[in-house]
Amino acid sequence: MGRGKISNINMPGDRDLEIEEAFRRAQKAHNNKAKLVASLKNRYNKLEDKTEFHEEFIRCLKYAMIIYTREPAVENVIDFVTKFAASFETPVNEDAEEEEEEDENEFLNFLFSFLLESHGANSHAVRFRVCQLVNKLLGSLSENAQIDDGLCDRIHEAMLIRVTDKYPNVRIQAALAMARLQDPSNSDCPTIKAYVLLLENDSNPEVRRAVLSCIAPSVTTLTKIYKRTRDVKEKVRKLAYQVLAEKVHIRALSIAQRVSLLHEGLSDSADSVKEVVKTHLLPAWLRLLQGDVLQLLHKLDVENCAETAVTTLHAIFSMATSPDDLLQNGVRLDERKLIPVDSLTCENVLYWRALCEFVKSKGNEGEELLEQLLPEAAIFAEYLYSYLRSITGLSEEKKADMTQLEMAMTQEFVGQQLIVLVGCLDSSEEGGRKRMVAVLQEILVMPNTPTSLIGLLVEKLIGLLRDETQKIQMVAEIISDVREPILPISAPVDENEKRRKQVRLAEVRVQIMEAKQTLEECISCQDFSRAAVLKDSISQLEELKNQLTLEASQPADNIKEQRVEKSDPETLLKCLTMCAELFKQINIKRGICPTMNALIESLILPSVSNPNPAVRNMAVICLGTAALHSKDLANTHLVLLLQITQLDEPKIRISSLRALIDQLLLNGLNILSNKSAPISQVPDSPDSNGQPEQQTEEESTVQSILKMLSEFLDSEICELRTETAEGLAKLMYCGRILSPKLLSRLVLLWYNPVTEDDQRLRHCLGVFLQLYARASRTNQECVEESFLPTMRTLFNAPVTSPLSEVDASNVAELFVELTRPSALVQPAAVQAVSVHDSLAVRICNEILRDISAPEVRLYCKTLSWLEINTEPGPANSELQLLLKDILQEVKDKYCTRVIEKLCNQLNGDRCSKSGSNQDTTLLTLDENTAEVTKEEIKPKRAKRGQKKASTAKNGKLASKAELSSDEGDEENVPEAPPSVRPSRRAKIAALDKTKQDLTALMNQESNGP
Repeated sequence: MGRGKISNINMPGDRDLEIEEAFRRAQKAHNNKAKLVASLKNRYNKLEDKTEFHEEFIRCLKYAMIIYTREPAVENVIDFVTKFAASFETPVNEDAEEEEEEDENEFLNFLFSFLLESHGANSHAVRFRVCQLVNKLLGSLSENAQIDDGLCDRIHEAMLIRVTDKYPNVRIQAALAMARLQDPSNSDCPTIKAYVLLLENDSNPEVRRAVLSCIAPSVTTLTKIYKRTRDVKEKVRKLAYQVLAEKVHIRALSIAQRVSLLHEGLSDSADSVKEVVKTHLLPAWLRLLQGDVLQLLHKLDVENCAETAVTTLHAIFSMATSPDDLLQNGVRLDERKLIPVDSLTCENVLYWRALCEFVKSKGNEGEELLEQLLPEAAIFAEYLYSYLRSITGLSEEKKADMTQLEMAMTQEFVGQQLIVLVGCLDSSEEGGRKRMVAVLQEILVMPNTPTSLIGLLVEKLIGLLRDETQKIQMVAEIISDVREPILPISAPVDENEKRRKQVRLAEVRVQIMEAKQTLEECISCQDFSRAAVLKDSISQLEELKNQLTLEASQPADNIKEQRVEKSDPETLLKCLTMCAELFKQINIKRGICPTMNALIESLILPSVSNPNPAVRNMAVICLGTAALHSKDLANTHLVLLLQITQLDEPKIRISSLRALIDQLLLNGLNILSNKSAPISQVPDSPDSNGQPEQQTEEESTVQSILKMLSEFLDSEICELRTETAEGLAKLMYCGRILSPKLLSRLVLLWYNPVTEDDQRLRHCLGVFLQLYARASRTNQECVEESFLPTMRTLFNAPVTSPLSEVDASNVAELFVELTRPSALVQPAAVQAVSVHDSLAVRICNEILRDISAPEVRLYCKTLSWLEINTEPGPANSELQLLLKDILQEVKDKYCTRVIEKLCNQLNGDRCSKSGSNQDTTLLTLDENTAEVTKEEIKPKRAKRGQKKASTAKNGKLASKAELSSDEGDEENVPEAPPSVRPSRRAKIAALDKTKQDLTALMNQESNGP
């Protein structure tokens, strides 16, 4: 389109702005776009035939639409076009004729029609600019703006197509454009469905962030927004918390969701996410509750999430500007610096405890404030004793009453928080400390003390004592008092003696009756002297009768106090809990003293065979903890622990398994020998037949332990399987076990679809694999040895096996990432042969075993991912020979291409290519738009191949930074090769060259034929 057409529109002598000149000026940021819009609109309004104006306007706009990169000049033009088009919007409340409204909206409708016709263009740059313009146009319209229903439907349909575009930037703009087209009240809204699909399935984090920023919270979408707080990308999690803070009321969330948001947000690995929870989510919730922290705690149900509530309170306290803020928002203390017993609730006592712990953690800075929050130790001891004494035990009938049960649980929770406060008291004053010790002793002996508080009471008691011998002696005495309390016992009464007393009492009563009768006769005969004697005799007989009656009713001489041993489950559970806590608190190097040995013989071992499961479980815990103090004790009862691990109830088996794992971690696999070895080489198969003929008892025990652990990995009991996997991970990470076979089992367990819902197992193994492989070269070699057994298991898995669903390519990528030499925490300075070199040789030998096997293609693909050393050497020569043998036999074109490329790399071609890339680093910045686009596409395929292992369905790398397979697509400008870092001056020069100026392109087109 030439300049002649423009001159027809722009009359001579007219001061109005030309279209091309308006676009030229709009590229510069310093120009006032409002004036440009007003001038160009004035030109538009004077025209009778708007067709030529429309064509010229679109011609100029196309120059900007073909550029994909976010150049400032292009962005300025897009903003100008948006403002110009939005200036034609007619307010709804304006009284105007329909024809005038149609004239005003003519340009807007024309522009929308052009954009919708262009949204399916082959160029991703055009599709991106179309969606960007639609987004900006819809966003620039007023809230009550109205557009034609047909046009609205066309926009909606086009954007629904573009949210499935190949390029993330196109999807982002399309998602933003549909923000005003969604209907949250409609459960079948196509926009909401598209948003939900993107949130759950889009691999690009920026797309998920864009959807989060514009999706409207509703019953349908709230769960999806909540799930994004667990996204693998830090930015997405951060934005999800911001959206929940700004758009969602706390009442719209369930208690479990509130607790989960705070727990996961405040313990997030990214500091920025923690900061958002502190500065956005918590203040937003407090504003909705008028700043009432206790009301916020009530919304969290602190009885079931005490630790999360304490972490939340610490976060709130950390935002306080002065100590006065902490005191003003807190609980009300009386003149004794205590909360009155009738006012104690779960919320205020937890707030009191958290505040005291927070202030105490400040050290010397918080001493003055802590004195205002807590009384002296002696006063608090009496306060604690008075409250815990008021707790009443529940009978079986009362436990059936939910009201009584809830009240008892509340009392136990309050008591637990008060006991925790003992740790914040000042124990330097001897009198207060002794009084607190005496009170804790009395509380432990009380029969109504709940079992749930026993462990915490013993912990605080031991913490107040300084001598370990005194600690052991005092706890042993308390256990003795609880198990064998002193009770009044009445001795058996002799029946003959009892009969004799009854006869004597009857005789006295008869004598009294006879004396009274004689007395009456004497009085009637007026024999007063004899009457006086009889009266005295009657008085003596009455005293004797009273004495005999008292002896018969209260035989005080027959009641004796003596110790009575109690063997009910509740008593045994209390004693075992105290014993377990004692063993935990005592230094492990001290060994087993006679007092502890007596507890083991008289209490723990008999309780292992108790019929009550809870008692047996606690006895196993005690035995396992005690065995850590003495290797002889561990050797003595190792077989017992093994039997319990295999035969008892699941909960008790898990406790026994934990005790066994602790022993192996402490003493190693040769637990039965006198000397422990730090690292034990374990056979690949625990039940293999290649054992020596003369096998010692110790080796047999080790083999049985490993065989048992290997079988537990296939257990149907989820908790037992998880505990076993976690224990094996600890043993391997600590160097107690070095077994490629067990490592292969753990990798397969991580990928197995059966464990998909076991979050603890998945998290544990995900962290372990990364840390284990990075720890040392030896560990990487173990990972390398486990590669082929793992892959063979997957390839040979039957169709009915869950392992048949696992992506073998994903598993191979995981092994490649774990064995990278650069992944080591402390890489070796000089390495002749890397782990990848050895792995390449193994893979080549596996390929040559059966060159026609279907897995050969995957093995060749794995070879292309390895970082193989290209320096000449024996390893290089051996690998080249193997590759040549493969080339001679393989027939698959893809495999041939990969092997040839690898051979070229080993011959040194890769080094020359990398050198040429370094020389042209800055030159790539001067390429035109088409070349930039081509360069963008190349690294994307490589990244997708490298990071596919991170986003697989059944397995993922632990690093959250590597979990987006299409992340390379989100970049708008190509990245320079990382080999050269240009100077600041070179960067500025290159940046100036890449700034796009549309003027040259427009002039070139205008001057053309």
